[in-house]
Formats: sequence, C-alpha cells, structure tokens
Amino acid sequence: MSGIYIHIPFCKKACHYCNFHFSTQTKYLDQFTQALLVEIELQQQYLNDKIETLYFGGGTPSLLSKEAIQSIYAKLKDNFDFAQELEFTLEANPDDLTLQKAEDWLSIGINRLSIGIQSFQPQSLEWMNRAHTTTQAHQSIQNAIAAGFSNISTDLIYGTPHLTDQGLSADLEILLNYGIPHISCYALTVEEKTALHSMIQKKTMKEVDSTQQARQFNLIVDRLEQAGWEHYEISNFSKPNQRSKHNSNYWNGVPYLGLGPAAHSFNRNSRQWNVANNQLYVQSIKNNTVPFEMEHLSTTTQFNEYMMISLRKMEGFSFEKIKKEFGAAYEIHVKAIAAHFVQEGKLIVTPAGYTLSKEAKFFADGMASDFFWLED
Repeated sequence: MSGIYIHIPFCKKACHYCNFHFSTQTKYLDQFTQALLVEIELQQQYLNDKIETLYFGGGTPSLLSKEAIQSIYAKLKDNFDFAQELEFTLEANPDDLTLQKAEDWLSIGINRLSIGIQSFQPQSLEWMNRAHTTTQAHQSIQNAIAAGFSNISTDLIYGTPHLTDQGLSADLEILLNYGIPHISCYALTVEEKTALHSMIQKKTMKEVDSTQQARQFNLIVDRLEQAGWEHYEISNFSKPNQRSKHNSNYWNGVPYLGLGPAAHSFNRNSRQWNVANNQLYVQSIKNNTVPFEMEHLSTTTQFNEYMMISLRKMEGFSFEKIKKEFGAAYEIHVKAIAAHFVQEGKLIVTPAGYTLSKEAKFFADGMASDFFWLED
C-alpha cells in the first residue's frame, strides 16, 4: 500500500509561526489546479502499489472549490489504483468549514477532516494571526458533525505566550466533549523566515518558554491518557483504532507521492521534493517537466531516520528490525547507547525493543540524535 499527499499552497493570511510553503495570492488557485492535474499524469509511474491514503494538505485545501476537488480526485483515480477502503483526508480551516462545504466534501468521497483549530482562546488566536474566531472554531466542528463526519482530527498549539494551563485544559475539555476521536498537539516552534522569528530577533516578542512547553505537554498527555486515548506519536493522540493511517504510514516507512509545490515523495530508496515556488512550478509543468530535486538515501541516512521516527512512536524501536535492515554493527551501536538511557530511566524495555518513558517523551528528538550514526 502507498499514499498520496496533495499540497495546496494558498492561504488567506500568514500565521505568525508558519514556515510551510504557501502564498496569499489566491487568485492563482485555478492556474495552480490546472498544473496539478498535469503533474498527476506526469507522476503516474512513481507508485506501483494500491493507494491506501489520500491527503489534501497545505496551505489551506479548504479554499478549493467543490469542482476543483472533484477534478483533482477524478484525475487521481484515472492514474492510480485506489484501495476500496481509502482514507481520504482534507485539512480545513474553521472559517471555511460551512455546513454546505462539509456536505459537499462528504459527497465527493472525503471521509476524514483535519481541522486547524489551534486554540479556542481568543487571545491566542489573535496572537497567532489566525483567520478564524473562537465562535468559528466551535461552529466548524458542529458543521462537520452535522454533515455526517465521524472521523475528525483537530490541531492544537501549546506553549504560546497567552496560553495559560487553564486555557489549554479548557481547549482539551471542549474537544473531548465534542467527541473528537483524534487530536494533534504541537509545541510552538520558532522557525526562520517567519514573522515570529523576526519579532523575536527584534526583541518585540519574548523567546519561547521551554518550561511552559514541557509543563503543558505533560498536561496534555495526562488528560488524554486519563480519557483512555493512545499517545501513539509524540504529537498525536487518538481514541483506540482512530489513528491517522496516512501519517502512520509516513512513520512506518510506507512509500508516498507528494504532488504540488514543495511536496515531498519517498519510495524507500530515495526522497524527492518539488520546487517551493508556485510560478516556477506552474511554468515547469507547462513544459511537461516536474521541477524536483532528489536525494538517494544511504543506509546510514535510513537508519538515522528510523531512529528519529521510531522514538516518536509509542511502539519504539526494534533490535530485530535494526539488525535485519541495517546490519549487526548498527544493532551493537544502538544497544550500547540504549543501556545508558535505560539506567537513566529514559527508555523502557518492551517485547520488541525499547520505547521512551513518559518523562523522556518531551525530549524525543534530542535523544534520537544521540543514536545517530555519522556518515563515513
């Protein structure tokens, strides 16, 4: 099985923290859509397996018209073999998610929504420069449920300057009361070339408070686990059997094709990414050329990525897999480092290998780097 990701590189406005590729020049949406339809044909040989997941991300896919989504989906079905039980996700901003749109999306075949709530707290939304209000955040969820969606994910961002622990707790209770089955929780990260980074550099905004972030991360983990949810990836929580199939496949090394500007593709042996420029993308596609760069993945790169991803998953890493796929030397390397972390209480032994202890989860990425094998 494989997956397809469609990057819709347009937004109504720029959020202060976002470093994803997008443009606010939405007048070029139709031009982009036409180029995307051509790229689908040009890339039809990239994947050979059935397509198990389809994900419209961005940017803001909910800006697309019903007709545009239908045309993209139809072109995909003409060029790829879709599994009967397809997980079809669309990311939506609350200010776009009307009842009519939700009903339209469901009629097209979309069966999962990922709603960019980020917060229900007015001060936090204003600080982030989000396009929606608290009222619209509530209404978007109500509209999705009323239209018939049951597979709904929502995003929350924690560690922002105005978000108190009480406010974060209130956000979680709202989502639990709505019966949402999946929540993605992301710590505020300062990325270069964002408005947030510029404000911090100019001293008009304080640095991120890592103590607040660690405390709020633990607050989220405790509350959702208390509610019976799985903390199946560092930033992702779900009710039993409600994990995101698409993102889980990323973390499990399943091949995927990315379409659209800045979209990434992976076929186990190499990774490629399209140019992060809408006009260059469109012009290249007009010449029947997909504008991408490619990286062939060495054994060491694949191992380092495996350690990075597996430490973020609740299942952790497996010595058997490491030895089978990377070799005995890598297994010995990992065992020596793992023993140190076990002594410190940061790793827990499982039947398959090791997973992070609760106290170590907030530091997953930093710990992963300790396992990295340096290129020869």
